[in-house]
Amino acid sequence: MARPCSITTGAVMGINKLLDGKALASELRAEMATEVRNAVAAGARPPGLAVILVGDDAASQVYVRNKQRACAEVGIVSVPFLLPVDTSEAKLQALIADLNGRPDIDGILLQLPLPEGLDSRACLDAIAADKDVDGFHPANMGKLALGLPGFAPCTPLGVLELLKRNNIELDGKKAVIVGRSNIVGKPLAMLLGGKDANATVTLCHSGTRNLKEECLKADILLLAVGRPKAITADMIPDGCVVVDIGVNRLPDGLCGDVDFEGACAKASAITPVPGGVGPMTIAMLLANTLKSWRERLAQEKG
Repeated sequence: MARPCSITTGAVMGINKLLDGKALASELRAEMATEVRNAVAAGARPPGLAVILVGDDAASQVYVRNKQRACAEVGIVSVPFLLPVDTSEAKLQALIADLNGRPDIDGILLQLPLPEGLDSRACLDAIAADKDVDGFHPANMGKLALGLPGFAPCTPLGVLELLKRNNIELDGKKAVIVGRSNIVGKPLAMLLGGKDANATVTLCHSGTRNLKEECLKADILLLAVGRPKAITADMIPDGCVVVDIGVNRLPDGLCGDVDFEGACAKASAITPVPGGVGPMTIAMLLANTLKSWRERLAQEKG
């Protein structure tokens, strides 16, 4: 899944590996499909994922369709709940409560953003922690902080899987994360700093003094800024691994948080945008759903 980067800057070809999340996600889906197919053939029920979409936001509809297609490829039964934009919070919470109790549902996905007037945090918290396959519930975030089993948020989990599957050494390496959001930066710092990855982590943010100096210390530079090409080539140390998590829409298409062409001259490995971390996020949603499914099957047998 790692392939040479075709982008050059002048006469320099600094990069030797493109971290292809799209190819890896396809490989992971094939592995998961085999597991589900074998389990169902042996008499197990298929995994079930409830997908809740409130309103008619066009981007959310696309995201939901992509997730449903991925579920179908793996053998996960996707159960959609398409609610009108004027759905009350009480009605949404009642639906979530019902899904929490359904034995055929292993995970619940609440597509964000919610329409104005609905409390996203309260609705996410209403999802049972053991069906929170997005990994956003406070109980799961607390378990992540303590190094206990639970569901990690899908994007940070996808980053970790992408690095591991490409044989990027993490143990003892200096990982610099730019961006401290609750769904990417903070949980990514906990994953990379945990005993499994064992990296030394610096978490940078809007209050960081001399961001360039911090970036230049990185063995692995992970960007979740949310601003197009905010990280320039002069901020990237030679031989660094660059993981660009940002997705920014410009008139000429999508781009990440790093100046990709400039970074290619400096980095030893880099994720493209699109096709890098994005596909891995959906793959980890499926992986979390299968994790819940396995645990429930074990409980049903016990």
